[in-house]
Amino acid sequence: MGLSFRYPKHVRFSCERCALCCGDAEGRTRLILLLKSEADHISETASVCPDEFAEKIEGFEPYVYQMRKTNDGKCVFLKDDSCSIYQMRPLICRFYPFLLDNLGNNRYAFIYTDECSGIGKGPQLKKDFFERLFDEFMKSMRKNMVHT
Repeated sequence: MGLSFRYPKHVRFSCERCALCCGDAEGRTRLILLLKSEADHISETASVCPDEFAEKIEGFEPYVYQMRKTNDGKCVFLKDDSCSIYQMRPLICRFYPFLLDNLGNNRYAFIYTDECSGIGKGPQLKKDFFERLFDEFMKSMRKNMVHT
């Protein structure tokens, strides 16, 4: 059986650039997880050691790092409510407010959080939007040699 995914059929989304996704919020801790290849890419491109922006984690495979946060719970790369590593931001950031849930047997489902103020705004997202996200996910998993 090949890989397949489900996606929300009638969801609208437009990023509001509010930076809510870039850290903790009241009553919620945000884990910004990193694949090894993402940490390596950020490290090489930004010329910083991974220990300066991430800490190792276990139990979240295939993710091996968690982004460090400032004292106010925001990502260390968030500067003036803008991502200073936007072009190389991690997959988990690229996907927000969507997550890809592994249902097993090569099946996945996109889910979303309605805590994001951009949900319900903008254009209705079509299948091709989710296909691009899924392709990006698969490429990242192959790069990290993770069997899905």
